[in-house]
Amino acid sequence: RAMASVWPPVQTTTKRTRVACWETHALATALGAMARRIVFVLGGPGSGKGTNCTRLVEDFGVVHLSAGDLLRAHMKSGSPEGEMIADLIKQGKIVPSSVTVSLLQKAMDESGKDTFLIDGFPRNVENRDSFVKQTGCDCEFVLFFDCPESVLEKRLLGRNEGRTDDNIETIKKRFRTFIESSMPVVELYEKLGKVCRVNSDQDKEKVYEQTKLYFSERLKPSFASAN
Repeated sequence: RAMASVWPPVQTTTKRTRVACWETHALATALGAMARRIVFVLGGPGSGKGTNCTRLVEDFGVVHLSAGDLLRAHMKSGSPEGEMIADLIKQGKIVPSSVTVSLLQKAMDESGKDTFLIDGFPRNVENRDSFVKQTGCDCEFVLFFDCPESVLEKRLLGRNEGRTDDNIETIKKRFRTFIESSMPVVELYEKLGKVCRVNSDQDKEKVYEQTKLYFSERLKPSFASAN
């Protein structure tokens, strides 16, 4: 009887402790998401997103996450999901939001930093909505690299990175996908006053000069004084 009278409080205490731990973890996760500063980097295939992100990392020490690179790495894992991703990318189609957001969230959690360049994402409005819902945060602003299709085709066909999706037919599909699916994301953020449009059909140094200016000005005061 003595044990019977003691056992319920012990059980209740354990349950409460578990709830408290879960709530603490949830709060920490939410606060971590709120503290993050995210920049979405958009533009057609070959517009210079990766090149300029690399330079921003060198100058500002931020984390560059390429949605495409994360997906391709997952694709090489040999899992059924990876094979599905490989087929979609080859066709120039969009991978399910849940897959991409999970990969991005995991990469951010493991980085130990708070400022991120997310390159090539969101690719459509549903991507963006899923990201906000799942991570609990939105971008500070969008860096949009604007470039004509003819210039992008020439750049992609001229580069040699061993990518199976750099052939003329797939390039055209990818550009159409960008116009039809990703431009609505740009338009959505333009209405919110969050788009920094960079003309990437010009000298590389001029492109980066404008990119760097937008970045340092938009993320004041942390980066305004960076060289």
